[in-house]
Amino acid sequence: MSVTLDFDGRAAVVTGAAGALGGAVAAAFVAAGADVVGVDVVDPGEAEVPGPVDYRQADLTDEQTVAALFDGVADDYGRLDALANVAGTWRGGDPVHETAESQFDLLFDVNLRTAFLASKHALPRLRETEGAVVSVAARSALSGGAGDALYRASKAGVKILTESIAEENRGVVRANCVLPSVIDTGMNREMMPDADFGEWVDPADIATVIAFLCSDGAVPTSGAAVPVYGEA
Repeated sequence: MSVTLDFDGRAAVVTGAAGALGGAVAAAFVAAGADVVGVDVVDPGEAEVPGPVDYRQADLTDEQTVAALFDGVADDYGRLDALANVAGTWRGGDPVHETAESQFDLLFDVNLRTAFLASKHALPRLRETEGAVVSVAARSALSGGAGDALYRASKAGVKILTESIAEENRGVVRANCVLPSVIDTGMNREMMPDADFGEWVDPADIATVIAFLCSDGAVPTSGAAVPVYGEA
Protein backbone atom coordinates (compact mmCIF):
# COMPACT_ATOMS: atom_id res chain seq x y z
CA MET A 1 0.00 0.00 0.00
CA SER A 2 1.35 3.43 -0.91
CA VAL A 3 0.84 6.47 1.30
CA THR A 4 0.66 9.99 -0.10
CA LEU A 5 1.56 12.88 2.19
CA ASP A 6 1.76 16.56 1.29
CA PHE A 7 4.23 18.83 3.09
CA ASP A 8 4.60 21.34 0.26
CA GLY A 9 5.56 24.75 1.65
CA ARG A 10 6.44 23.31 5.05
CA ALA A 11 9.77 22.88 6.81
CA ALA A 12 10.94 19.89 8.85
CA VAL A 13 14.01 19.22 10.98
CA VAL A 14 15.25 15.63 11.32
CA THR A 15 17.91 14.83 13.91
CA GLY A 16 20.15 11.80 13.51
CA ALA A 17 19.85 12.33 9.77
CA ALA A 18 23.15 10.58 8.99
CA GLY A 19 21.87 7.29 10.41
CA ALA A 20 19.77 4.64 8.67
CA LEU A 21 16.47 5.62 10.27
CA GLY A 22 17.16 9.36 10.28
CA GLY A 23 18.07 9.25 6.61
CA ALA A 24 14.88 7.36 5.82
CA VAL A 25 12.82 9.92 7.74
CA ALA A 26 14.50 12.79 5.91
CA ALA A 27 13.79 11.04 2.60
CA ALA A 28 10.12 10.59 3.54
CA PHE A 29 9.72 14.30 4.20
CA VAL A 30 11.55 15.17 0.98
CA ALA A 31 9.26 12.85 -0.98
CA ALA A 32 6.27 14.63 0.55
CA GLY A 33 7.54 18.01 -0.65
CA ALA A 34 8.95 19.46 2.57
CA ASP A 35 12.02 21.61 2.96
CA VAL A 36 14.16 19.33 5.12
CA VAL A 37 17.02 20.24 7.43
CA GLY A 38 18.95 17.13 8.45
CA VAL A 39 21.10 17.38 11.56
CA ASP A 40 23.76 15.07 12.93
CA VAL A 41 27.13 15.17 14.66
CA VAL A 42 28.72 13.38 11.69
CA ASP A 43 31.11 15.37 9.51
CA PRO A 44 29.38 16.57 6.31
CA GLY A 45 31.97 14.79 4.20
CA GLU A 46 31.02 11.46 5.76
CA ALA A 47 27.28 11.94 6.14
CA GLU A 48 25.05 10.08 3.70
CA VAL A 49 21.80 11.99 3.45
CA PRO A 50 19.22 11.92 0.65
CA GLY A 51 19.04 14.37 -2.24
CA PRO A 52 18.08 17.96 -1.44
CA VAL A 53 18.33 17.67 2.36
CA ASP A 54 19.96 20.74 3.91
CA TYR A 55 22.51 18.95 6.09
CA ARG A 56 23.88 20.74 9.14
CA GLN A 57 26.49 19.32 11.48
CA ALA A 58 25.68 20.02 15.12
CA ASP A 59 26.27 18.61 18.60
CA LEU A 60 22.71 18.27 19.80
CA THR A 61 23.82 17.75 23.40
CA ASP A 62 25.01 21.38 23.61
CA GLU A 63 22.23 23.89 24.25
CA GLN A 64 23.93 26.92 22.66
CA THR A 65 24.52 24.90 19.51
CA VAL A 66 20.91 23.72 19.41
CA ALA A 67 19.55 27.23 19.99
CA ALA A 68 21.69 28.56 17.15
CA LEU A 69 20.57 25.70 14.91
CA PHE A 70 16.87 26.49 15.27
CA ASP A 71 17.49 30.22 14.99
CA GLY A 72 19.21 29.46 11.68
CA VAL A 73 16.35 27.28 10.46
CA ALA A 74 13.85 30.04 11.30
CA ASP A 75 15.97 32.63 9.48
CA ASP A 76 16.46 30.46 6.40
CA TYR A 77 12.99 28.97 6.00
CA GLY A 78 10.74 31.39 7.87
CA ARG A 79 8.86 28.61 9.62
CA LEU A 80 9.08 25.18 11.23
CA ASP A 81 6.28 22.64 10.90
CA ALA A 82 7.77 19.35 12.06
CA LEU A 83 10.56 18.03 14.24
CA ALA A 84 11.61 14.39 14.13
CA ASN A 85 13.86 13.46 17.05
CA VAL A 86 15.64 10.43 15.62
CA ALA A 87 19.14 10.87 17.07
CA GLY A 88 19.93 7.97 19.37
CA THR A 89 22.20 5.05 20.15
CA TRP A 90 22.19 1.67 21.88
CA ARG A 91 24.58 0.15 24.39
CA GLY A 92 24.05 -2.92 26.54
CA GLY A 93 25.17 -6.38 27.47
CA ASP A 94 26.00 -5.92 31.15
CA PRO A 95 23.90 -5.96 34.31
CA VAL A 96 23.55 -2.71 36.25
CA HIS A 97 26.24 -3.56 38.80
CA GLU A 98 28.78 -4.09 36.02
CA THR A 99 27.82 -1.09 33.87
CA ALA A 100 30.23 1.86 33.66
CA GLU A 101 29.03 5.30 34.67
CA SER A 102 30.21 6.61 31.31
CA GLN A 103 27.52 4.51 29.64
CA PHE A 104 24.86 6.36 31.64
CA ASP A 105 26.18 9.69 30.40
CA LEU A 106 26.37 8.49 26.79
CA LEU A 107 22.87 7.03 26.61
CA PHE A 108 21.08 9.81 28.43
CA ASP A 109 22.95 12.46 26.46
CA VAL A 110 22.37 10.95 23.01
CA ASN A 111 18.90 9.50 23.56
CA LEU A 112 17.23 11.93 25.95
CA ARG A 113 19.17 15.19 26.14
CA THR A 114 19.12 15.61 22.35
CA ALA A 115 15.35 15.10 22.23
CA PHE A 116 14.85 17.53 25.11
CA LEU A 117 17.04 20.30 23.70
CA ALA A 118 15.76 19.97 20.12
CA SER A 119 12.16 19.99 21.35
CA LYS A 120 12.77 22.92 23.69
CA HIS A 121 14.13 25.14 20.93
CA ALA A 122 11.75 23.90 18.23
CA LEU A 123 8.57 24.39 20.25
CA PRO A 124 8.32 28.20 19.97
CA ARG A 125 8.42 27.84 16.16
CA LEU A 126 6.11 24.83 16.12
CA ARG A 127 3.58 26.74 18.21
CA GLU A 128 3.46 29.40 15.50
CA THR A 129 2.55 26.86 12.82
CA GLU A 130 0.58 24.43 15.02
CA GLY A 131 3.14 21.83 14.02
CA ALA A 132 4.20 18.48 15.38
CA VAL A 133 7.11 16.72 17.03
CA VAL A 134 7.71 12.99 16.81
CA SER A 135 10.45 11.29 18.82
CA VAL A 136 11.91 7.81 18.63
CA ALA A 137 11.52 5.90 21.89
CA ALA A 138 11.67 2.09 21.93
CA ARG A 139 9.54 -0.96 22.55
CA SER A 140 11.93 -1.88 25.36
CA ALA A 141 11.14 1.44 27.08
CA LEU A 142 7.86 -0.11 28.22
CA SER A 143 9.44 -2.52 30.69
CA GLY A 144 12.63 -3.48 32.47
CA GLY A 145 14.95 -6.12 31.12
CA ALA A 146 18.33 -7.73 31.68
CA GLY A 147 21.47 -6.25 30.19
CA ASP A 148 20.36 -2.88 28.82
CA ALA A 149 18.80 -1.05 31.77
CA LEU A 150 20.23 2.34 30.87
CA TYR A 151 19.08 2.17 27.26
CA ARG A 152 15.57 1.26 28.40
CA ALA A 153 15.56 4.02 31.00
CA SER A 154 16.75 6.68 28.56
CA LYS A 155 14.12 5.70 26.00
CA ALA A 156 11.44 5.62 28.71
CA GLY A 157 12.49 9.20 29.37
CA VAL A 158 11.81 10.02 25.71
CA LYS A 159 8.31 8.58 26.07
CA ILE A 160 7.56 10.62 29.20
CA LEU A 161 9.06 13.75 27.63
CA THR A 162 6.74 13.25 24.65
CA GLU A 163 3.65 12.84 26.81
CA SER A 164 4.57 15.95 28.81
CA ILE A 165 5.09 18.07 25.68
CA ALA A 166 1.72 16.91 24.39
CA GLU A 167 0.03 17.89 27.66
CA GLU A 168 1.74 21.29 27.85
CA ASN A 169 0.89 22.14 24.24
CA ARG A 170 -2.57 20.63 23.96
CA GLY A 171 -4.45 22.04 20.99
CA VAL A 172 -1.37 23.85 19.67
CA VAL A 173 1.49 21.42 19.02
CA ARG A 174 1.06 17.66 18.68
CA ALA A 175 3.71 15.40 20.21
CA ASN A 176 3.95 11.65 19.68
CA CYS A 177 6.63 8.99 19.82
CA VAL A 178 7.19 5.71 18.02
CA LEU A 179 8.31 2.44 19.59
CA PRO A 180 10.57 0.40 17.29
CA SER A 181 12.16 -2.89 18.23
CA VAL A 182 15.04 -4.12 16.04
CA ILE A 183 15.28 -2.09 12.84
CA ASP A 184 16.52 -3.75 9.67
CA THR A 185 19.80 -1.91 9.11
CA GLY A 186 23.17 -3.05 7.82
CA MET A 187 24.73 -2.46 11.22
CA ASN A 188 22.13 -4.58 13.01
CA ARG A 189 22.58 -7.39 10.48
CA GLU A 190 26.33 -7.34 11.15
CA MET A 191 25.78 -7.36 14.91
CA MET A 192 23.18 -10.16 14.81
CA PRO A 193 24.00 -12.31 11.76
CA ASP A 194 22.01 -15.31 13.00
CA ALA A 195 18.77 -13.41 13.59
CA ASP A 196 15.64 -13.72 11.48
CA PHE A 197 15.81 -10.52 9.46
CA GLY A 198 12.30 -11.11 8.19
CA GLU A 199 10.96 -10.15 11.61
CA TRP A 200 12.65 -6.76 11.53
CA VAL A 201 11.08 -3.55 10.23
CA ASP A 202 12.48 -1.57 7.30
CA PRO A 203 13.55 1.99 8.27
CA ALA A 204 11.48 3.36 5.38
CA ASP A 205 8.29 1.90 6.86
CA ILE A 206 8.97 3.50 10.24
CA ALA A 207 9.78 6.76 8.46
CA THR A 208 6.36 6.73 6.80
CA VAL A 209 4.68 6.45 10.20
CA ILE A 210 6.76 9.33 11.58
CA ALA A 211 5.93 11.55 8.62
CA PHE A 212 2.25 10.62 8.89
CA LEU A 213 2.20 11.59 12.58
CA CYS A 214 3.46 15.03 11.55
CA SER A 215 0.82 15.36 8.81
CA ASP A 216 -2.68 16.79 8.74
CA GLY A 217 -3.98 13.21 8.70
CA ALA A 218 -2.88 12.74 12.31
CA VAL A 219 -4.41 15.92 13.76
CA PRO A 220 -6.47 14.00 16.37
CA THR A 221 -3.38 12.17 17.67
CA SER A 222 -1.14 13.59 20.39
CA GLY A 223 0.57 12.06 23.40
CA ALA A 224 0.62 8.63 21.77
CA ALA A 225 3.33 5.96 21.84
CA VAL A 226 2.88 4.17 18.53
CA PRO A 227 4.19 0.60 18.05
CA VAL A 228 6.29 0.21 14.89
CA TYR A 229 7.84 -3.18 15.55
CA GLY A 230 5.82 -5.31 13.15
CA GLU A 231 6.28 -9.00 13.85
CA ALA A 232 9.46 -8.58 15.92
